[in-house]
Amino acid sequence: MIAMQRKLLPGTDLAVSPICYGAGSFGGNLDPGKDADRLLGIYRDAAGNFLDTAHCYAFWTPGGAGCSERFLAGYVRRNGCRDLVIATKGGHPGAPGYRTVEHWLSPARIEADVDDSLGRLEVERIDLYWLHRDETARPVAEIIETLNREIWRGRLRWLGASNWRPERIAEANAYAQAHGLRGFVASQPEFSLAVKNTPNPAPTADASGGNVMLFLEEPDQAWHRRTQLPVVPYTSTAGGYFASGGQSAKKAFDNEVNRRRLERAQALARELGVTAGQVALAWLMGQDFPVIPIVGARNPEHLSEDLGAAEVRLTAEQIRSLTGGS
Repeated sequence: MIAMQRKLLPGTDLAVSPICYGAGSFGGNLDPGKDADRLLGIYRDAAGNFLDTAHCYAFWTPGGAGCSERFLAGYVRRNGCRDLVIATKGGHPGAPGYRTVEHWLSPARIEADVDDSLGRLEVERIDLYWLHRDETARPVAEIIETLNREIWRGRLRWLGASNWRPERIAEANAYAQAHGLRGFVASQPEFSLAVKNTPNPAPTADASGGNVMLFLEEPDQAWHRRTQLPVVPYTSTAGGYFASGGQSAKKAFDNEVNRRRLERAQALARELGVTAGQVALAWLMGQDFPVIPIVGARNPEHLSEDLGAAEVRLTAEQIRSLTGGS
């Protein structure tokens, strides 16, 4: 049986498993008394303890916004697993079927989102709180001050930035350091062995420039190497691209670069006696900066396969070879 070894998330006192489990659909599309409990049981049996949710999850399901957080609270209540590290996100600008706000990182909006998440999760303090999007027209000083007030109130422990560009994270953390405040301890972008067909949009000066989902591109990876700021990426399996032999998520990931990477991952998997999907996740965990991938499998066999990647160790040469380096 897989038994993932927990490590401290750098810069914090949070001991977390090397693979995080995304709870985006929990409480909505998954039956809470059957499917979701079974999946979480598989994750827990592998010594998993790091869960990712958000204020807006899963507004696209019949359960509506907040159902993921409420489900996780019920799961903890039923199972008494107090060692879980539950990270949630607030400060989302909105979407059809959710909400739309003009200023999603205003002090009042952040406070209201924290209020909601605390109540839904049935906790007094949130372990790791991500800002779901940046609001680029808002000064980082105000955002950091607002978040630290929540820390002083005892409602948040550690802070993360989801879909923030490195330069904004750097600016926010520089302000925090200069003023004796807590900054961001991790980043949550999209990141995988695959490259996307479309690059990130160029930054803009207005707030709308922050309302985007960002992929960790090469210059961003170089920044993380220099700073060693941890990355906790979503879409870490590229929608199952490597596990499915390139058949899933084809629109976003089917390109010549990824076809070559898939071939290399399949060849290395045969050599190591593992799967190409596990190689792709091991590539992430083998980077020269901390990476804790988020997986979101909703099939028990697929989840077990993903978790098995924690036992796959790639050499530096194997990691370089997967992207065509030497």
